Amino acid sequence: MRAVVQRVSAASVSVDSEVISSISRGLMVLVGIGKDDTVSDVETLSNKLLSLRVFDDASGAMWKKSVKDIEGDVLCVSQFTLLANTAKGNKPDFHRAMSTEPSRQLYSSFLERMGHLYRPEKIKDGRFGAMMSVCLTNEGPVTFTLDSRKFEYVDQPAADTISRGAKTSKASHATAQAPNEKHLRQ
Repeated sequence: MRAVVQRVSAASVSVDSEVISSISRGLMVLVGIGKDDTVSDVETLSNKLLSLRVFDDASGAMWKKSVKDIEGDVLCVSQFTLLANTAKGNKPDFHRAMSTEPSRQLYSSFLERMGHLYRPEKIKDGRFGAMMSVCLTNEGPVTFTLDSRKFEYVDQPAADTISRGAKTSKASHATAQAPNEKHLRQ
């Protein structure tokens, strides 16, 4: 699961020009669900979101309080586009995103878990699968990206490519060093 988390002074979600959810101070969270995400990812992301210290304390010291500590609100919006692969061409590829019905169920589990770990009345959301307009006032601005499995959604080069690159790099480095060493000996 992937999330874009923004510290906000206010946020709202509208569908067909009607506000369906709104919050005051707290977190605005865009949530993307990958095709292989599980309840374990729900647990990891829920815990991280609710304990992430992105708010100031009473003395103004930064990064001291979580959304729970300040009794803030959390507005979550499901957003499959967070799992887009844009590495090839100009058209985003969404094959990493979970299909609609399983994603709807896992997202619902995520919202339930957030409410269980915090207070259900503090957890708001948009409308799954709807075209939504999201309005927010980012406080700071403070924005973070979280991933329940860091780097797993990022394509990594093949191991032999890395090895060849390292050998080439070492050889280039050695070649580059040789003239300097020779110069120092003279």
